[in-house]
Amino acid sequence: MSGADGARRAIAYIRLTETKPELVAGSGEAPGHQRLAIEAWAEREGVEVRAWQLDLGVGGATPIAERPGLLAAYAAIREHGAGMLVAANADRFSQDELVGWLIERAALTEGATLHTADGSRTTPRARAESPEADVGFTRGAVDLARAYNRVVVRSRVRAALAEKKARGERVGTVPYGYRLAADGVHVEPDDAEQEVVSSVRRLASEGLSQRAIVAHLAARGVSGRTGAPLRQTQIANILRSAS
Repeated sequence: MSGADGARRAIAYIRLTETKPELVAGSGEAPGHQRLAIEAWAEREGVEVRAWQLDLGVGGATPIAERPGLLAAYAAIREHGAGMLVAANADRFSQDELVGWLIERAALTEGATLHTADGSRTTPRARAESPEADVGFTRGAVDLARAYNRVVVRSRVRAALAEKKARGERVGTVPYGYRLAADGVHVEPDDAEQEVVSSVRRLASEGLSQRAIVAHLAARGVSGRTGAPLRQTQIANILRSAS
């Protein structure tokens, strides 16, 4: 944790979405542009930049754990007792509100606050004096909480569905080639549909296009569950399930 002595010390963070700096040379994303912006900010604010950390090929929504440069920046905060973590602009930290909030929380845990050379922010500002600013902060905090809850809910749903699928239980619509078992929970192969699935895969292996397969099955009188001929989207789903 940094103390009063680290109030004017900063660790600089640069992020590039490309893996090679030369690919973005001349653009606002180039490392030289970001460094110049941070250096100008440090001179203007009377801040000493103690270390520079770089992430290459990292997108704006990439989690902290997948950013070696950012992790090194947190370590540098501890090493140098810095009180600030600075980037050229808010997008360099993150373009995702929740990830940006987590990046800020992690910096605060190390005793540093986030700063940007252009003054932009990705997360709600600290509670201000005016009622309007206070309302904005509250709304931002609520939005972050909702975003976090959405992430948690989605991960839990995916995990639950994966467990059901691993147990052979029905997950959503019963795929073509299967039917709902007598227990109403599990799925089991449907012999008639499995024959059609085998035909589709064989025809595809012979080089027929999906449209040609549709025509071939229609000529044979093969129909789907609704009694209508199989459509190209259904053929695509059957072939995708085999890959």
